[in-house]
Amino acid sequence: MSSLAYFLSKDTVDHFNTVIKPAVYLSMFYFFTNPRSSFADNYLVLFCLVYCVTGTAYAFAIIFESGIAQLCSILLPVVLTLVGTQPKNSEFMKILAKFCYPNRVLEAFIIANAERYNGVWLITRCGFLLKNGYDLRDWNLCIFILILIGIISRVIAFLCMVTFQRK
Repeated sequence: MSSLAYFLSKDTVDHFNTVIKPAVYLSMFYFFTNPRSSFADNYLVLFCLVYCVTGTAYAFAIIFESGIAQLCSILLPVVLTLVGTQPKNSEFMKILAKFCYPNRVLEAFIIANAERYNGVWLITRCGFLLKNGYDLRDWNLCIFILILIGIISRVIAFLCMVTFQRK
């Protein structure tokens, strides 16, 4: 069997989990938090998040041994969140923060919630978005970047699988 066929079959089978996990999470917690954003918006953001992190998990599982791969899968979001929440004094930090997927997830959730505000809350919403550098028009960009990170990490995982000849 070709390596590409093997990798794509494993990835395709795992798409069932990618579709189900956000739905299970939202079915449990959506109604407790009572967000202003729609169930569909929240589902799409979580779906893209799961797609993104499973791609990076594939790469870690292929490159490292089991325990180290799990540790890397836990530490990466923590480190990226810390990097993304640092003051953006330099241009390098601004660019780096834009490609940290935890920041894009947070931005997508905030924008999805902010679009539903009206009245007095509209002024507060605009101030918060401006303070954090968010733009209501960037929701699609956030979703695109999450999917792109998922695709790029899968390509890296496949190349590592071929290079290291692991399955």
